[in-house]
Amino acid sequence: MNFLQITSLLIVLAGGFGAINYLFLKLPSAIGILVVSLVASFGLLALDLIWPGLAIADTVRGIVLGIDFSEALLEGMLGLLLFAGALHVKLRDLRREWIVVFLMATLGIALSTMIVGLAFSWLTGMPLLLALVFGALISPTDPVAVLGVLREADLPKSLETKIAGESLFNDGVGYVVFLVLVGLAFPGDAHHGEADSPLVGAATLFVQEAVGGAVLGLVLGWLTFRVMRRIDDYSLEVLLTLGLAFGGYELAVWLHVSAPIMAVCAGLLIGDVGTAQGMTEETRRYVDAFWKLIDEILNAVLFLLIGFEVFAIAFEGDLLLTGLATIVIALVARFAAVAIPIIMLRPFRTFNDGVTRIMTWGGLKGGISVALALSLPEGEFKPLILTCTYIVVVFSIIVQGLTVGRLANRVGRAPDLM
Repeated sequence: MNFLQITSLLIVLAGGFGAINYLFLKLPSAIGILVVSLVASFGLLALDLIWPGLAIADTVRGIVLGIDFSEALLEGMLGLLLFAGALHVKLRDLRREWIVVFLMATLGIALSTMIVGLAFSWLTGMPLLLALVFGALISPTDPVAVLGVLREADLPKSLETKIAGESLFNDGVGYVVFLVLVGLAFPGDAHHGEADSPLVGAATLFVQEAVGGAVLGLVLGWLTFRVMRRIDDYSLEVLLTLGLAFGGYELAVWLHVSAPIMAVCAGLLIGDVGTAQGMTEETRRYVDAFWKLIDEILNAVLFLLIGFEVFAIAFEGDLLLTGLATIVIALVARFAAVAIPIIMLRPFRTFNDGVTRIMTWGGLKGGISVALALSLPEGEFKPLILTCTYIVVVFSIIVQGLTVGRLANRVGRAPDLM
């Protein structure tokens, strides 16, 4: 199948599965599409077991494996999704919560990566450095899933800003940490030049990716804003924001700086300064509606793809048990990533008692973790990493995603004093 045929099939299936969810399951849209996609996938696998001669599952598996999920997400959809999410987080709100967001997106990712890596190495016998790679890819929360849940829960503004801001930035930071660790674990597959010292090279790569991505995003966002100030044409201004998200992301990839961080920084600037000073009210409505629609469509396709990635997973007894144990490890690591920064700040700030529980259970994993696992070089441990990643992601989206709104509404009502 060519690109156009695959794209058409995905959109048709996303629309059809979305309609099934809307009419019968009535779950949140993206989660419902994932559930229907999983049911359809397991149904096809069951048909193959009952009537082996049909070979339906093999045909579908060939189509699924023909879609480079990792490339489609990391070099296509992710930039648009992060830009769309960042548009709706206001800088003035983020400035009030920046210390919490910064610590959770940096120290929190480091702690989670270490805890998952050490525990996973002990559990599976995997080399520690490779287990740390797994820790890096499973630690970031998925802003796509998290922001979708926030739309369902009526939370205090400061708590909503912490959750949204942290999910946007730790996604980018986690991706950079993953690239650094992959460069150390697979030196022959590194995309960047080798340094005299691996640690020096890793530190240089981290600074280049993280800082470079932020600077590029702010510069491109500011230039786009300056152009938009001189224009009063909503269709052209929508096109400019689309060009910023698409073109900026690809430029960041080409420059070897963090494309996710670029997309977040550019989106924050346009969503705050751009909407306030560079757009008319009519343009603001169109930009907001356009990016909300892009977000919903890509969300639907992404969660559909996650459901069909079942065909790329090795379902063996030992791997499934390890995956279930990994769910617990990931939750413990997430708890530490949230609780320790909050403990550090408690002498200086007052937190709602429910913050730790909400942010731990609301730290949903998603498509980026699956994409990073699929992007790893082939090797002895890749099937284990991929299976455990998939199990954690599906549990996170379905179980945590369907319950975190109720948890937040129950324990997040008290004023969140910051």
